Amino acid sequence: MNLSERLQSVRKRAGLTQRELAGLSGVSISLIRKLEQGEREDTRLETLRKLAMGLQVPTSVLIAGRRDQGETVQEWEALRDSLLGKHEQSEDPPTLEGVGRAVAAAEPLFTDNKYADLGILLPSLVRDADALGMPGRRVRSRVMHLAGLVLISTRQFDAAEIALRRAFDDATGRLEEAAIVNTRCWLLMRQGDLPGTLALASRWADDIEPRISRATQEELAAWGGLLLRVSTAASRNNEPGKAEDALRLAQAAAVILRIEWAPPSDPLRTFGPIAVATRRIENHMVEDRPDRVLALSEKIPRTGPRARASSRNRHRLDVAKANVSLKRYGDAFEILQEVRAVSPEWIAHQRMARDVLGRIVRKRRSLTPEMREMADYIGLDY
Repeated sequence: MNLSERLQSVRKRAGLTQRELAGLSGVSISLIRKLEQGEREDTRLETLRKLAMGLQVPTSVLIAGRRDQGETVQEWEALRDSLLGKHEQSEDPPTLEGVGRAVAAAEPLFTDNKYADLGILLPSLVRDADALGMPGRRVRSRVMHLAGLVLISTRQFDAAEIALRRAFDDATGRLEEAAIVNTRCWLLMRQGDLPGTLALASRWADDIEPRISRATQEELAAWGGLLLRVSTAASRNNEPGKAEDALRLAQAAAVILRIEWAPPSDPLRTFGPIAVATRRIENHMVEDRPDRVLALSEKIPRTGPRARASSRNRHRLDVAKANVSLKRYGDAFEILQEVRAVSPEWIAHQRMARDVLGRIVRKRRSLTPEMREMADYIGLDY
């Protein structure tokens, strides 16, 4: 943002009018108006400092316009160290059955987006899984996959790479491998590697494509999930034909499956008709068709299986973004509040939520106290 946009944004976040800012900073209201209207593109550092004092923000906010919104890596150092084998052995040797029960108990924390709780539990869980040796391959793969999912969700991409590599190495079946590859595609997507996502998802979807007449539910879910990754990547890569082809095949698998289902090989991810429908809506938002997003979203249930929490939240952010595009700012903000109430830790890590709120902030003359509080909560840049 330029100085005009930064100053307006920070002033609105502070809940101040131009006149009130003039009184607090000692800068004339005429100069503030000129700066905000872009008639003056720069001003003296002394003036910026006065404005910053009135706004109660660092002067650098008005100069650079950005704060460091990266994750606090220290929160995840224990898990990273554990993934690298840097942990002390427990005096009480773990059992295969005990670690299996522990990971089963931890997985619902991911579906509920309880990342902080998982950050505490996972280092010990990884340590115990490592101590099982070869007999623990399957449960260890499950632990590593869970760690990878959490680390991607919290934008710890390097550590997620380690976790997913270890999960794949210990996987005991082709469908388990496909589930881990699906998660790796998500990692590549979040890193902005659309060609890499498209190539990996397409290759694996082709490799595991089942014979429809004989396919099991688990095979359909694995294949359909990878096709959704292909569609998402192709849509963002401006390849609508490929996106629609993949979505059509995924729809065929979902029609046969009939329900939203989380397979044993991928228990934290569901596939079915609703997953396909929400991905179609997501593609429409990528293609800047907010009218279609809102029309189709009316057919999506607001509640569903626990494993669909994050996907459902992501869909609701698409709907919020569509509302903003159609200048329905109040409706968009209500959705942000709704998602935060359900998944407060999840929304704090979503750049899309910050983008939606940022657009609301720029279009409103003033912000409600709730909007200012939400901006602080999700770490909206000044």
